[in-house]
Amino acid sequence: MLDDVFVRLDQLVPGSILYLKLEGLNPAGSVKLKTAVALVRDAEEQAEKSRRTFPRTRLIESTSGNLGVALAMVCAAKGYALTCVTDPNANRQSLQLMRALGAEVVVIDAPDANGGFLQSRINYIRRRLRREPHTHWLNQYANPAGPAAHRDRTGRAIVEHIGHPDFVFVGAGTTGTLMGCAAYLRAHSPRTRIVAVDTVGSVTFGTPAAPRHIPGLGTSRRPEILDPTLVDDLVLVPEPEAVAMCRSLARERGLLFGGSTGTVLAAVQKAAKDIPEGSTVVALSPDFGDRYLDTLYDDPWVTERWPDTNNGTMPRAQA
Repeated sequence: MLDDVFVRLDQLVPGSILYLKLEGLNPAGSVKLKTAVALVRDAEEQAEKSRRTFPRTRLIESTSGNLGVALAMVCAAKGYALTCVTDPNANRQSLQLMRALGAEVVVIDAPDANGGFLQSRINYIRRRLRREPHTHWLNQYANPAGPAAHRDRTGRAIVEHIGHPDFVFVGAGTTGTLMGCAAYLRAHSPRTRIVAVDTVGSVTFGTPAAPRHIPGLGTSRRPEILDPTLVDDLVLVPEPEAVAMCRSLARERGLLFGGSTGTVLAAVQKAAKDIPEGSTVVALSPDFGDRYLDTLYDDPWVTERWPDTNNGTMPRAQA
C-alpha cells in the first residue's frame, strides 16, 4: 500500500502550504484498502482465538462503495465469500467492481428514519445474520481494527513525511480514518489541530439530518467508533460546494477527484480565513474521480439533484 504520495495545492490556503495526501493510488483505488485489510485480518484472528474455521460461511459488510471494492479485492485474493450491502447512492462503477471481484451485492432502497440508508443496511445485515448464523459481520462502524489501521499507517505517514503540521483535515464517514489519524497525531504531534469534515445532512456530529446524494462522507447513524473529543474543529460542507470544488480542480488543475476529496478541499477553502499565514496544512484525499464520471461530473445528474444550478454548472469554487 502507498502512504507517501502528497501533492501541493497551496492556492486553496493563501500564504500557507497545503499538502493533499493521495489515497486513490492504492490498489483498490481508495483509502479503504487499509480498512479492508484490517477488518479481514481481525476476523481471522478472532476465529483463530476461538478455534473455529474461518470464514464460517461468508463475510458481510455495509458499504457506500469504496470499502466494498476494497473488501471484494481482499476476499477474492483470500478465497472468502463476501456480501456487500449498499444503497442507491453508490456509484455504478463501484457496484460493477464489487461484482467483477466476485462479491454478492445487495442494494437496499428503503430509507431509514433519518432519510438515509445506513440503518436500513444494518437492519438487513442483522436479519441475515439471524437467518445465516455462520455469516460474519465485519462491522466497520464499531470495530476498533479500522481506526487502528489508520493510526498505524495513515496518521503515522503524515508525521513521517510532513512532520508536525498545524492543521489536518480528514473527512468523516464511518470515522475510522478520522479517529485513527487523530489518535496518532494526539500522541505524536499534539499541537496539530484535527479538523473533521462532514457533509450537510449528516447526523454524525449531532447536526440535523437531510437528504444526501454523494457516497462516502456523512452518515444517518452515529458510528460507535466515533470519539468527538479527538476532534478540535468541525467543518460542514453542502454537497453542491463539494461538486463545485471537484469540477473546478478537474477543469483548472487537471486533477480528477471523488466527492469526498471535493468535500474535504471545500472545507479547507472555507476554513482558510482562520488559518494563520505560514501554516502547514494536510488534507486527506480518499479517492479519485473516475468512479464519479456519471454522477458528479455529469450535468444532467447534477441538475436533477440541485435544480437551481444552471445546466449542471455549480457555484464556482476558486481552485
